[in-house]
Amino acid sequence: MTDTLFNNPDRRVVLRGAALAGSAGLVLVAARAAGFSGERLFTLGVASGDPTPDGMVLWTRLAPRPLEGDGGMPDRAVPVRWEIAEDQGFRRIAAHGTAIAEPRWGHSVHAEPRGLRPDRDYWYRFVANGEASPVARTRTAPAFDQDVDRLRLCFGSCQKYEAGQYAAHRLIAAEMPDLVLFLGDYIYENPPERDVRIHLNPEPVDVPGYRVRYATYKLDPLLQAAHHAAPWAVIWDDHEVANDYADALDEHNDDPATFLRRRAAAYQAYWEHLPLRAAQQPHGSNAQLYRTLKWGRLAEFQLIDDRQYRSGHPCQPPELLAQHRDYRTIVEDCAERHDPARSILGMRQEAWLKQAFTESRARWNLLAQQTLMADCPRLNPRQPDTGPDVYTVDNWGGYPATRDRILRHWRDAKIANPVVMSGDIHAFAAADMLDPDLRDGPPIAAEFVGGSLTSKNHDPLFKRSIARAAGFRFGENAVRGYAAATIDRNRCDVRFVGLDNPADPQSTARTIADFVVAAGVPGIASSNI
Repeated sequence: MTDTLFNNPDRRVVLRGAALAGSAGLVLVAARAAGFSGERLFTLGVASGDPTPDGMVLWTRLAPRPLEGDGGMPDRAVPVRWEIAEDQGFRRIAAHGTAIAEPRWGHSVHAEPRGLRPDRDYWYRFVANGEASPVARTRTAPAFDQDVDRLRLCFGSCQKYEAGQYAAHRLIAAEMPDLVLFLGDYIYENPPERDVRIHLNPEPVDVPGYRVRYATYKLDPLLQAAHHAAPWAVIWDDHEVANDYADALDEHNDDPATFLRRRAAAYQAYWEHLPLRAAQQPHGSNAQLYRTLKWGRLAEFQLIDDRQYRSGHPCQPPELLAQHRDYRTIVEDCAERHDPARSILGMRQEAWLKQAFTESRARWNLLAQQTLMADCPRLNPRQPDTGPDVYTVDNWGGYPATRDRILRHWRDAKIANPVVMSGDIHAFAAADMLDPDLRDGPPIAAEFVGGSLTSKNHDPLFKRSIARAAGFRFGENAVRGYAAATIDRNRCDVRFVGLDNPADPQSTARTIADFVVAAGVPGIASSNI
């Protein structure tokens, strides 16, 4: 990848730089000190995230040999200078400092500048060992009490490296949004299985293995381009650790102590590779990822974690549990699924979420979360024409009591304009979130699943299930892509962008559906499908 990709943040340069990845590199500013063998340090690019009115987090990781477990770095701390400027030429430095890249955290850097001006673009870079990083664009959020005219964001999830190229990230970079929401499955942990391309290491179970898996992804020039174009706000789903995991159990129903060691390694590598604040730094197998992000008076995001604290999957055959066999994620209904003591968020996070919505004074309240929230029974593949329905219990379908409690809270507390932004299902979907106590009444909120960037959905009954599920307006599982939203005081416009060929990094794309949510009118007001 060219190191000068974002020296000019103009959209034309972004597009040209992404298309010409692999061209001339950045000129180093001084000779490197001994110990790095003359290798480039910033191979994984840079990133920013979680903007506030006076700052954000700036990220990089030093990795001259990124496909090695230690990144090819010596076992010593390295000082890294960071600079943030009001202009792309760095003539007006707004803030600077030095962070220490420590071996125990993979020589990652998470700098948190303060004192910046709200609601404006900035440019940033790092310097270490005589080498300068790529220059990238970021921005601050508006002041908390600021009236904001507009927010432009992109959101998506599920970017399995093997399943496709990252044309969607090239297009996200070209959009130059104010914010990118990534809603889970940044990596996939599965063993290598060649498709469009192949994972470059075995299935990871420890910190070095997860580091190599992240490096495989982050070496992609188009993924770097999207990080260089705008600040991100990220949450995880399951594949950052292990498929379909729930709290201390993975899909194989293995020993919890063994799995928690793996979860600790995965959480560490996640923090090492993404623009997260010190508050999200893991402590062993625990990390608090749920948090609030405010965008003036216009919008407030609640970012949540529906993996770490959830109750186990319901409706499992007793003999399966007794034999520690793989648990099932598609089941017929049972009483346990409706148990009000069960939660997909855990009761502590659920209480926090309700309080955060109650305290919000934003015009729009946006729930950024991992999995399909709306109620969507699936056709039984063994009896698709006669039923009975089955339920996917790895998403909110396994925890309807949690969903109903949140919907009732939005309704009873009169939360302003709730909108759910979701991932996970490798498909686009749009739905009205219906009142759990009055199924024929008006909706309480709208939900949009922003597709998958590359990951595939092979369910032949998906569209038929969506078509008969109450409240659903749209479903598409044969197209990859992302969602873009524009929010102002009066409306939230959501656009689903579908790739023409996800195997082509230069793929063109088209809008496959768009929707309008009108302020003051819960649910989807209009659509163009």
